[in-house]
Amino acid sequence: MELKTDCFFQAVQNRRSRYALEAKSPIADDEIIRLVQESVRHAPSAFNSQGTRAVLLFGKRHSEFWALVLAELRRRVPADKFAPTEQKIASFAAAYGTVLFFEDWDTVEDLQRKFPTYQENFPLWAYQANALAEYVVWTALEQAGLGASLQHYNPLVDQAVQKTFDIPKNWKLIAQMPFGTPAAPAAEKTFLPIETRVKVLQ
Repeated sequence: MELKTDCFFQAVQNRRSRYALEAKSPIADDEIIRLVQESVRHAPSAFNSQGTRAVLLFGKRHSEFWALVLAELRRRVPADKFAPTEQKIASFAAAYGTVLFFEDWDTVEDLQRKFPTYQENFPLWAYQANALAEYVVWTALEQAGLGASLQHYNPLVDQAVQKTFDIPKNWKLIAQMPFGTPAAPAAEKTFLPIETRVKVLQ
């Protein structure tokens, strides 16, 4: 008997890190936009603060982002060791688009002022909320036939991103998600014994 949760867990299992991506999509851009909007809208956040922000890049803006990442890395990685870095960034640039995830730090600081008892927790809770939104977007893209991976070139590119894409100063860059049509299967994934990770008390 199929349970109502079966479809959910199938989506959870299918979501994987996919690095070989093509600049193609099985669905229209409007549908991708809708998936990202609905994912961000419904992802939970502490105190329903809704501080997660997303910028969706297509076409030349997607290419522009990875070009600036490459430029920033070129300043920091020795020339004789740059080839693997350049190859990795090229693989992300070869994708169809990118989602940039931010957290509105004004929201965090406002909560800290309103609820001083928990002020140390709000930055952590903001990162947790952002991660939840990233996961929902990632899973939704996978379900739509698109592969993705999660990258973290912040804070190296923060200033360049803010200037190039006119990002508010209070938005803190958290992660970058290139996505596109998978060009190769995901790598095999291994698991630790679940008994070492989940403890059951009855």
